[in-house]
This record gives sequence, structure tokens and C-alpha cells, in this order.
Amino acid sequence: MSIPRAKKAYGQHFLSDPNILGVIERLAELEPADVVLEIGPGLGVLTRRLAERVALVHAVEIDRTLAPRLSAALQDVTNVDLVFADALELDLSVLAPAPTKLVANLPYNVATPIVVESLIGANTLAYWCVMVQREVAERFFAAPSTKAYGAVSVIVQLHAERTGFHPVARTVFHPPPNVDSALVAFKRREGAAPDPSVRGVVTGAFAHRRKTLANSLSLTGRAERPQVIAALAALDLPADVRAEALPPEAFPVLTKALTRVEASR
Repeated sequence: MSIPRAKKAYGQHFLSDPNILGVIERLAELEPADVVLEIGPGLGVLTRRLAERVALVHAVEIDRTLAPRLSAALQDVTNVDLVFADALELDLSVLAPAPTKLVANLPYNVATPIVVESLIGANTLAYWCVMVQREVAERFFAAPSTKAYGAVSVIVQLHAERTGFHPVARTVFHPPPNVDSALVAFKRREGAAPDPSVRGVVTGAFAHRRKTLANSLSLTGRAERPQVIAALAALDLPADVRAEALPPEAFPVLTKALTRVEASR
């Protein structure tokens, strides 16, 4: 069976080199009891490998034209739940049993929102091993005051810590992408809980990177500039500090300080 044409609209780059599967298996720390969520199974190459090693795979695919290829690839596999849906619109709570790990060659055009939303909205997930553009993988765990550091870096690092990283050659895909790729693995921080107010402050703080944090939050309507300056002062931070200078753990503290300033008005 010939390899189907990849659809640019879906960010498809099918895995075609089985050698990369061992790297994914190692970084994902697969266990027989795992229930894995795979987004973008494509031709089912990774899906089969996962199914051989875990209890169940929920494979979510947006491209229904791949149904015949996936059915053929998985015809003798009994522990794969194949779901045709848009992963960004799918209510993951309907998947039973609930997935504990996300292991996937993610569609590149939606990789970042999938990671962020799964960290925030899928509280049963404890571990991730995802193939993404290398630039995206580096952005997830970028350090403060670097070009790659931004809102996504803060949100990801508040919820997770990196456990593995592996550069991936373009030749493992069909068709080969025009960008470098990487596998990045991370696990949920113990006790990490999503806080919409913190996410709002983070998003607003980085909305205007060239401006100070106070000005950016003011321009996005998150808080009035005097409030922000007062909150920064309470944290011994200068009024002209930029968001990129703050480490991830500073943003929940800043959010609480903003709340206290507002309450005291």
C-alpha cells in the first residue's frame, strides 16, 4: 500500500523510520499498565508499537481519509481505541479509561495548543513524550531572558518539568519537513494546578514583548498600570521590568500581589 499524500492543512509528516520508535519508547518510559493518548496516529506506525507495550491506546485522528490505512495497519490489534475527531475540540473526559500519558508525533501546526491545553485541562495525564518542531521543543523549557522564552515557556514550566530531549533527523518523516524536529519528554509537577488568573497574567505580560510588563498588562486590559507597578514594588521588582526577565515561579506570586493591590483600593 502506497504512502498517502500528507495534507499541509493538518500539519502531517508521517513517521517512516522504525528506528525512532525505540527512542520514543525509552523517553516515554512506557509501562504495561499505561493508558496512552496518541494524537495524530497518521499511518499507525507508532500506534502499533505503543499497543504492543501498554494496556490501551486512545488514537485520535482528524483526517478521516486515513481510516482505511489505519484499519489495515491495526487490523490484528485489539487494544487501540481509534477516534476520528479534532483533538482540540474533543472532550478528553469521554475517553475511558482515562489516559495517563500523551505520546505522539504531533501535527506541527497545532502542537503548542495541544500541549498547553492537555497540561491545563487533562488532569489525568501525568507524562508527555511528543515530537514537535525543535524550535517549539526548546521554547517549552526556555530560560528567562532568552529569545525563546515566552508565555508558553512559563505555562509549560509551571505545570511540568522536562525529563528528556532528543533531536530528530528530517529523514525519519515522509514527507521530510522543512524544519528540524525533536522529541521532548516531561512530567507533571506534583501539586501543579491550573489557575486561569495566572494564565491571564502570563498571556497579558508577554502580549507586547518590547514593552514593560506593566505597560503590556495595561494595554491588554489585565490590570491598570499603577496597580501593576504597586504589585511589582511589593515583590521588590522595578517598575520597568519586562516579562521575559521573570522566572515562571514569579508569575503566580505576581498574580496574588495584583489581587491584593486591587482588594486594597
